[in-house]
Order: sequence, then C-alpha cells, then structure tokens
Amino acid sequence: MATKEEIIARAKAAVLDFDDEAAEEVAQEALDAGINVIEIIENGFSAALGNVGERFESGELFLPHLIAASDAMGAGMKVLAPAVEGKIKGEKIAKVVLGTIEGDIHSIGKDIVAAMLKIAGFEVIDLGRDVPIDKYLSAAKENSADVVGSSALMTTTMVNQIKLEEALNEAGIRGQVKTMVGGAPVTQTWADEIGADIYAENARDAVSQLKGIFAK
Repeated sequence: MATKEEIIARAKAAVLDFDDEAAEEVAQEALDAGINVIEIIENGFSAALGNVGERFESGELFLPHLIAASDAMGAGMKVLAPAVEGKIKGEKIAKVVLGTIEGDIHSIGKDIVAAMLKIAGFEVIDLGRDVPIDKYLSAAKENSADVVGSSALMTTTMVNQIKLEEALNEAGIRGQVKTMVGGAPVTQTWADEIGADIYAENARDAVSQLKGIFAK
C-alpha cells in the first residue's frame, strides 16, 4: 500500500501533468487509504495549483495550462466531494458568493479558496469564472450572502472589482455584505483604494480572516 506522502505526491503530479483521470484515481486512493481530505487538497492539489500559477506568472506556462490544471483539480475534487461534505455538515458559519471577475477566465486561486472555505464550514456559492457583475448581484440577493468575493488574475480585469463595489452600492446591498478581493495582481493597497473590506493573499488568509469576522 502506498504511503500518505506517496499519494500526496501523486496528487500533485496529476495536477502538474494536467491529468484529470489520474487526479480522480489518486483522490479515490486517498479516500480508500483514510487520508484526511484537507491534507490531500491542501498539500496535494492546491499546492500543485499554486505552483502552476507561479509558473504562469513567470511566463513559463500559458493560459491553456492554467485551465487544464484547474480542470484536473476539479476532477479530483468531485471524487473528494462526499468526504468534504461529510466534514462540513451542520450550521454554516456564513454564506460566501465567490467568482472570478468578468473578463478573467483564470480560476485557480478561486477554486482553492472555494474548496478551503467549504472545508472550514462556510457555505460557498461558486459562480465560476468570467462572472458578470449582475450575476454577483443576483446571487448575493437570492442567497442572502454575507460575503461577496471576487478574484482577478490580470491587471486589466481588476477594474471590474471597482465596478462590483459600485454596483453593490447602487443596488443598496453593499452595507449588508463584506466584500473580499484577491488574485495575483491584487494588493491590500488596491483593496483599500476600491473600498473592499477584505484582501485575501491566499486561501489560508481568506479562511482566517472570514473566521475572524463570522465564527462565534
């Protein structure tokens, strides 16, 4: 039988190789071996996605690689989903509407944040990538969201995070939600400039900050 370290290493390799089938297989193996789902997600899939993101930023990889890596993690996460849900039954800490902002089809960071927030006990309404402003608004209203989070992976799409803030204000619901921004080019200075409540540097930071606000 493979060790935990070997299985986690294969989870990383599946994402780095953009191999959906391998991701599914190693996820099932992790479940069969009784490995904590948080470990396989955080130390395996998420660690590999972070690596892909860094290589994209450096110019070593390109957009199709980002999408393929995210799809591989998604394939593995589908297998892990029942175990994740089993860990997060009961009353949710808060409702988080999450998506990659309009014009941006990158979803790696958002996918990791969504997975870790679910495990931490938040209800996540994941809108996907390239999310129009009005879709954020309707989801926030329909789900009585506590948080609206947007990710931007390109400087050219960051401006839409300003538009989201403005739209929430115009809709009269800005005071009812916390807004959270993140993504490779996003900074605390940017969050302050546009009036966002929270800047999340990474998935751990997002979980920590939201728990600090909402956990009783």
